[in-house]
Amino acid sequence: MSSREGVQGLRGRIAATAALRQVGRPYVWGGGSIAGPTGGGFDCSGLALHAWARAGARLTHYTGTQFRQGRRVAFSRLRPGDLVFFGGGGGDPTHVGVYVKGGVMVHAPKTGDVVRTIDFTASPYYLSRYRGAVRPIPR
Repeated sequence: MSSREGVQGLRGRIAATAALRQVGRPYVWGGGSIAGPTGGGFDCSGLALHAWARAGARLTHYTGTQFRQGRRVAFSRLRPGDLVFFGGGGGDPTHVGVYVKGGVMVHAPKTGDVVRTIDFTASPYYLSRYRGAVRPIPR
């Protein structure tokens, strides 16, 4: 492993840890910023941008553009911190989570729910809607 890969792996673990610290916070549409929750919580892309801000990357607050903000990663090469995307058919993905390990992501699922973890590889719902993964690039 090169030192660059080691640093990137460390940043990914920082992002995953930052996302995990938000477990239990309410889902709030449009919620989340570089600094943390807004309106008391996070939406999925707000959680991703907050987690990666802690690791030194700037992301937009929209799932569709986050899907293009980094390097694509094969499913078999997922690492902690990678962003995993779902839904949207042929258009932009409609949901994003932060990969933790072992098929588990942390995400802000929907109104009325809270930030939580799920093994998306064991979920027929998420697995059938998987669109790909991106590894953000720190600034």
